[in-house]
Amino acid sequence: MKLLKKVGKIENLEKELPEMKTSLLSSHTRWATHGGVTEANAHPHHDCKNDIFIVHNGIIENYKQLKDKLIKKGHKFHSQTDTETLAHLIEEMRKASHKKLEDAVITALRKVKGTYGLSIISKSDPHTLIAARNSSPLLVGIGEGEYMVASDASAVLEYTKKVVYLNDGEIAVITREGVHFTNLAHAKLQKKPELVEWNLEEAQKGGYPHFMIKEIFEQPESFKDALRGRLVVEEGKAKLGGLEPVKTRLREISRLIISAMGTALNACILGEYMLEEYAGIPVEVENASEFRYRKPIIDKNTAFLAISQSGETADTLAALREAREKGALTLGIINVVGSTLSREVDAGIYNHAGPEIGVASTKAFTSQIAVLALLTLLLGRQRQLSLVMGKRIASELEKIPVLINQTLADTDLIKKLAKKYAKYQHFLYLGRKYNLPIAYEGALKLKEISYVHAEGYSAAEMKHGPIALIDENFPSMIIAPQDSVYEKTVSNIEEIKARKGKVIALTTKGNKELQRLADDVIFIPKTLEMLTPILAVIPLQLFAYYIGVLKGCDVDKPRNLAKSVTVE
Repeated sequence: MKLLKKVGKIENLEKELPEMKTSLLSSHTRWATHGGVTEANAHPHHDCKNDIFIVHNGIIENYKQLKDKLIKKGHKFHSQTDTETLAHLIEEMRKASHKKLEDAVITALRKVKGTYGLSIISKSDPHTLIAARNSSPLLVGIGEGEYMVASDASAVLEYTKKVVYLNDGEIAVITREGVHFTNLAHAKLQKKPELVEWNLEEAQKGGYPHFMIKEIFEQPESFKDALRGRLVVEEGKAKLGGLEPVKTRLREISRLIISAMGTALNACILGEYMLEEYAGIPVEVENASEFRYRKPIIDKNTAFLAISQSGETADTLAALREAREKGALTLGIINVVGSTLSREVDAGIYNHAGPEIGVASTKAFTSQIAVLALLTLLLGRQRQLSLVMGKRIASELEKIPVLINQTLADTDLIKKLAKKYAKYQHFLYLGRKYNLPIAYEGALKLKEISYVHAEGYSAAEMKHGPIALIDENFPSMIIAPQDSVYEKTVSNIEEIKARKGKVIALTTKGNKELQRLADDVIFIPKTLEMLTPILAVIPLQLFAYYIGVLKGCDVDKPRNLAKSVTVE
């Protein structure tokens, strides 16, 4: 058995990886949840005898109690991680009853509290790989004469599109003879492979320097794909096949709760404004991590909508389960087919955005907005939304991919602005009404990608505190399209300029007024007020990207972040 670990980029490991022929390989990239970022804390982790090796996504919550007991039994630990405890626990279970690897793993996992996506191999059983899942995504790729275990389908697309998704508490045992499935009760499971819709080209850079910029430029197509076959323009309606099984119940709902985390939470806020204004449904937006720790009031006429790109976000799944327990109709907007969220909701809608590899979400966000606009049409036309207004929304939605292309045509201007403002360490992002969540999202992107401190605020909230921060070293990005709150936002720009603050204004094409007021102006095409955020967010994505690149940041894999947050 060979073990090789390196800290830093994957290329650091590749430089030292020897030529080898093997039928069994376990590899992993993961920052240390417990302990410092060191080789000792890097995965894989092993037992006392260097026999059992484990890679792990998730957190073993009761590792301290287990570790203390194992130390008393003579086990020697080499790292500060929670994962290593599991390797020693399996060793102990195997030693105590001379069990084969599969039985020892099941016995050990029954004692574990927490989340895990595991791959386990053993030197003394060199033709077996065991995979196990609890609240952390895991799949088995089935190739020609080979099997792969991964947390995401994009990792196996080069070799196969046939995958089996594991559910919580399920275990895959892979040998030279094939794969069989079981669970913690040691029951035999029959599981059918599914075909991944994505192709390998979608999960590669395709000539772009980074996945993030590729995914920003894919938005005309990803938005179009979210609408494809779903808009009925001449009737001002949306047709959402995934919601057909619950269409009657949807007519009866009197309240909607939308919940998510991170970028998807910003999409939720935008969805709230759309749905209340055009569908006439009371909507509450909930941070998924807080939802289940209070006492949400839910009745049979409440629907709960969870939004997640990966469909594996731990807090969002927990909130969904809480809502279901209390009797809500559960719905989902999800990008990853076969994900846990897609399997657990009563009904759902896929984004069809294709794989999003960059950690900072871009095309998934705009496709979530597309789906929320479709949902607004569907629910609105079930209620009081007129045919005329429905047709107007539908026809404007249909034009958005062309308008996104027009917005992307100004990329060189954004690049110049990024160069001009890259030296600043603090930014204020302001927006109102439909563009308030875009202020949040613009600030989030800048933080994620360039490690620059940025605050997203309602423009109306500025006078209630944030204006104290304004000086010549604290620029503001103001989202001010010519909409129903335009004049109020212009007043905020004047207040900032009066305090020597620098202003980048984002406004509607043809608006000359802001060229007099702002230091720099970004223009976006005119569309319906409710759809303006789709166009407004694109320059902000580009601005964050180019500042991150200028600062030498790893824009695809920002420090300390993961694409899918599968632990609380």
